[in-house]
Amino acid sequence: MLLLALTGVVLLAQAAVMASKAAAAADLAALAAADAARGLTAGEPCAVASEVAGRHGARLVGCSVAVGDIVQVRTELPLRSMFGPASGLARAGPPPSVDAGPPGPGRPPPPPTGTG
Repeated sequence: MLLLALTGVVLLAQAAVMASKAAAAADLAALAAADAARGLTAGEPCAVASEVAGRHGARLVGCSVAVGDIVQVRTELPLRSMFGPASGLARAGPPPSVDAGPPGPGRPPPPPTGTG
């Protein structure tokens, strides 16, 4: 019984490591693609994302560039575990502008203007 429980723990740990690797590859690919979309680096954004994902042991299964140079990337590891393929999803783009609207959750209020 102990051996069966230990096997289950090892399989779950393997799946967690694979999911983490797929997520990291997606994050890095999205950041590189966003830089390419903004013209900070050379290349077509999705081609850059594919290259970066490949360097991290993953393959690009989805890539889209939205208005405002926001890139969304989906990666998948070629190795499969008992729980299926490990995949990652990430989105990256330029930071929001200061004049993006009223303050809200996660957005600080604008600095005060004038003297009072």
